[in-house]
Amino acid sequence: MTDTLERLLIIDFGSQVTQLIARRLRELNVYCEIHPYQTVTMDMVQQMAPKAIIFSGGPDSVTREGSPRAPQEIFDYGVPILGICYGQQVMMQQLGGQVDGGKISGGGGTAEFGRAFVAPEGTLDLLNGWFEDGDEQVWMSHGDHVSRLAPGFEVYGTSPNAPYAITADTARNFYAVQFHPEVHHTPRGARLYENFVKLAGFRGDWTMGAYREKMIAAIREQVGDKKVICALSGGVDSSVAAILIHEAIGDQLTCVFVDHGLLRKNEAEEVVGMFRENYNLSLIHANEEELFLGELEGQSDPETKRKIIGKLF
Repeated sequence: MTDTLERLLIIDFGSQVTQLIARRLRELNVYCEIHPYQTVTMDMVQQMAPKAIIFSGGPDSVTREGSPRAPQEIFDYGVPILGICYGQQVMMQQLGGQVDGGKISGGGGTAEFGRAFVAPEGTLDLLNGWFEDGDEQVWMSHGDHVSRLAPGFEVYGTSPNAPYAITADTARNFYAVQFHPEVHHTPRGARLYENFVKLAGFRGDWTMGAYREKMIAAIREQVGDKKVICALSGGVDSSVAAILIHEAIGDQLTCVFVDHGLLRKNEAEEVVGMFRENYNLSLIHANEEELFLGELEGQSDPETKRKIIGKLF
């Protein structure tokens, strides 16, 4: 079966709100993946084949030697790119613009932290639905600032401390904003993401339900008629994995729950009861409380205890 899934790549430069970018995109029925900048290579990009790319924000300074960058070749890949905050500065720096270190506000400063208002400078498809009621409220969180645009870019929005708050090279479908449209402090930020995925040509037909069915089919194909053992802790990760595998292959799955005696009161019984009674999973309950607590007796160092627990598992 041909893979028709449309993908968007988010390159994570360390922002605390990168997950919110993904959430906004998934609300628009766009499939996206977050990858740390350290893992992004052109081979990886070509294998993923994204229809668009977003550069997240980040805490670093592009003026610092060795600070995070995107692969230079990514700008020749031929898909729309949106840079956010640090992502904007990365684009400018790598494409021939200039970024200067920030100054504290009050002394001719350029740093902004908190609510700000962006004024329009021209029209741009990325900004459809913006500026209908005047200046647009956004959330800024930057020290450094773009002081010279890269060749091909023009300014489409300014704020008191960010003369290049919104910039774009429309010929190459490169867009960059100094603020964070993903946070709720930017009230119409979701509209900006909606406009971006439209510019990139996404159908917007991805859903979590469709993804679930795809994963179930993939598990069935991989497992075939074999048996699967799944370590089940009762946490979110292992629980989702166990239920998904069970929906795919049913009784071919056996889960093992190791009761190490370190859970909350009655939690082990709750986990076992939930998966046996509610999900009808074949579940082995290994009561190893005595073993674990015996090995941990007299230990006070957290790292030592962590290693003991890991070894026993």
